[in-house]
Amino acid sequence: MANSMNRRSWIRSSAFMAAGITFFSGTFTSAIAKTKAIKSSVKRVFFESDQSAAQAFPNEIKARLLANENPFGPSAKAKKAILDAVDKSYQYPFAHFGELVNKIAVFEGVKPEQIMLDAGSSPILKAAAIHFTKKGGNIITSDPSYDDLPSTAEGFGAQIIAVPLTAEFKLDLDGMEKKINTDTKLVYICNPNNPTATVVDTAKLKAFVERVSAKVPVFIDEAYIDYLDDPQSVTLFSAVKKGQNVIVARTFSKLYGFAGLRVGYAIAQAEMVKTLDAYTNGAMSISATSLMAAIASHQDREFLDDTKKKTQVSKDFLYKTLKEEGYTYIPSFANFVMFPIKMDGDKFVSEMRKRGVGIRNWEFNKQHYCRVSIGTLPEMQLFAEAFKQIS
Repeated sequence: MANSMNRRSWIRSSAFMAAGITFFSGTFTSAIAKTKAIKSSVKRVFFESDQSAAQAFPNEIKARLLANENPFGPSAKAKKAILDAVDKSYQYPFAHFGELVNKIAVFEGVKPEQIMLDAGSSPILKAAAIHFTKKGGNIITSDPSYDDLPSTAEGFGAQIIAVPLTAEFKLDLDGMEKKINTDTKLVYICNPNNPTATVVDTAKLKAFVERVSAKVPVFIDEAYIDYLDDPQSVTLFSAVKKGQNVIVARTFSKLYGFAGLRVGYAIAQAEMVKTLDAYTNGAMSISATSLMAAIASHQDREFLDDTKKKTQVSKDFLYKTLKEEGYTYIPSFANFVMFPIKMDGDKFVSEMRKRGVGIRNWEFNKQHYCRVSIGTLPEMQLFAEAFKQIS
């Protein structure tokens, strides 16, 4: 441990001082060890994670449409960067962490010290969950929504107040704001929301964040924002730049095709970045190959726009399939679609699995739903063939 800490100290004082940024590392594991997890008395309905759902499916599955991955893969620039990085992958890529941070800082118009890197956005979500609720309190979220942060917080004794979605399957911002009390430690918002793929009105969300962040911190999970037509007009990075108490998380796992490469980041006030740093392994958890791929592909507009077009083609095919079979669906602003099904959700998943298609199911408001990730057109055709057999 002493050698590890000495290495971290050396990194902070040399490589990252030269790069002009703060290197974000920490002791996530020790933070967990020091905090006693308390079983929550709050009864909530838990759904299987994408990870466990994927592990339950056989490797020979024909259409993997259950984890919101980008089936078109990373860009050609990212792939080349990975290969080029292999020869020096025996070295810690100290200097290049600053390169990625500076690229993001310049594009988003924030300071490098307002950015923290990690292996995907999940470690950052978990860090926030632990920091804000390690002494109890509650977190306000939506139902249903992405559960990594709330479930982690609940494991540390926090109360989770989950506000039902609106009739349009969108986050109920007014309802969430009404639930805030003196014990509220954090408000968590996933926009676009997972699993419904809906977005909230941008002006209303920005006004909500401005009001609420003056009382409690707000965590905005923007994992799927790159699928929107104009992410820059929707992102809450603007709230950070205004000095508001907001944390905005992003990931390369979705549109960039990095689900298996693991690169993510968050933008927040510099002091908040330092605080959350203590609960993560930071940039050092990103491999040299993944780091160089992220640098090479960040804001590669040709690739990103092409991937969005391919995604839309597959999504339109799915919409057409559902309509032909007499099904409705929730209009999607991400790379997955949720629609109500006419049988038990578990049975639906099982029947689709028998036909080589992996999907997910949810149940809320006494209705079973399927969430199907957008695959390649051949994968969506496989979905359609299986779906028509059991619909």
